[in-house]
Amino acid sequence: MATAALILSVPSIADAETLQGALAKAYQNSQDLNASRAQLRATDENVTQARAGMRPFVTGIGSASASRLSNDRDTISRSRQRLNSNGTTQRSRQYQKSLVDTETEVLSTTVGIQLNQTLFDGFQTPNNVEAAKAQVRAGQHNLSNIEQNTLFDAASTYMNVLRDRQIASLRQQNLSFLSEQVRAARARFEVGEGTRTDVSQAESEQALATALLNSALAQVATSEANYFDIIGDAPTDLQPASVPRAIPNTVTSAYEISQREHPAIRATLASVDAAAFQVKSAEGALLPTVELQASVQNDFSTSNTSQFSNTFTESRTLNGLPGVSTNTQTSFSGVGSRSNENQLSATIGAQLTVPIYQGGRASSVVRQQKEVLGQRRIEVDGTRDQVRAAVATSWAELQAARANIAGYSAQVQAAQLALNGVIEERNVGQRTTLDVLNAQADVITARILLVGSQRDEVVAGYALLSAIGRLSSGTLGLAGKRYDPNDHYVEVEDKWYGLRTPDGR
Repeated sequence: MATAALILSVPSIADAETLQGALAKAYQNSQDLNASRAQLRATDENVTQARAGMRPFVTGIGSASASRLSNDRDTISRSRQRLNSNGTTQRSRQYQKSLVDTETEVLSTTVGIQLNQTLFDGFQTPNNVEAAKAQVRAGQHNLSNIEQNTLFDAASTYMNVLRDRQIASLRQQNLSFLSEQVRAARARFEVGEGTRTDVSQAESEQALATALLNSALAQVATSEANYFDIIGDAPTDLQPASVPRAIPNTVTSAYEISQREHPAIRATLASVDAAAFQVKSAEGALLPTVELQASVQNDFSTSNTSQFSNTFTESRTLNGLPGVSTNTQTSFSGVGSRSNENQLSATIGAQLTVPIYQGGRASSVVRQQKEVLGQRRIEVDGTRDQVRAAVATSWAELQAARANIAGYSAQVQAAQLALNGVIEERNVGQRTTLDVLNAQADVITARILLVGSQRDEVVAGYALLSAIGRLSSGTLGLAGKRYDPNDHYVEVEDKWYGLRTPDGR
């Protein structure tokens, strides 16, 4: 039953995790790394936006309007007449009223296409394009640097979990050993071969070992949480790791490689190129610009005119005889007309703009960009110094870790031999329980220091690989698909239209 329980407690080979596998997971799953990749894809679009400065801008225009005009006119006329014939008097009166109502409706529509094409802008667009390309190169190198940092963090957290688990296991073994010492001290005390002091000393060390084990387990939980955050998966049975083989053999070669290949240095150099092109672009604002303008326009209008006339006429005639003769007449008429007009026009022309004075803004921008260029050059020197310091630090840590491993390994062997001898001497009465406890403490301390040095050696090796700029997926030969930022750049750098991203979003 004990053998079966032991077999069940051992993790299966399928659950085993290697450092290479953990680094591959971090390379694919890191949220910070994926966010940086998305940021670089957004930076790629700056090249297309810069190219738009020398591309045509086509605009559709359209307008519509409606108007209505109403005109009312009233006309009133009166006339009187008196005639005498043969002693007879005849009088006549005429009354006429005319109402004319005229309405006019006009509907106008205009549609057209307008083209604006910059022919010369003082070389601003070509310099903006080159500056955007340099920014993309800087972004790609920065992404490589972020990949290095991500892989180094993954290696560090992997080794931290491995170290903390080994320390917790050593603490557990120490507690088991001290528990056995407490039992043995009590047994000897009961038969009169030991003292109460021996029991108390053993119990004190047992209590301390329990507290240290609890702290070690808490540290394991913390390291495992960091592992899940960086790797993207919970740690299983972690296998021992070794120093990467790609590290240089001498510190001199490490310095040379780092100054030539480190992505942080190459990113700052690309930033210098971008700043230089931005200076030239700012100077282009002082040069003339030539722009071609063309348009085609169609104007269509419809006019509807309606006229209504209403006339009322009343005539009265009074003779010498009694009675009145009245004649009334009313007339109504309406007239309507409609006319259409269509006019097609096309224009083309060129405009030359020569800047004379711009309030000092353009000159200020040139001076500003020159200061930025100087800043970028200083940053190159600062980054080179930082990389050199990182190489020196990681190289020294690697050499120290290797020396410590040799020293602590010898210490573990000597301390274990001393512990075995002290136990035998105590059994024959030549040593006390306190001597055994001290010897056990020396063994545990040496083993913990050895585990820490083994972790420091691997971490320092990856730190040195990162310091020289070669901690990458390709150098380590990680499994899985490698992300190439140039693929997206090629897809969008000369794209004329389209709203979807290359991956279909």
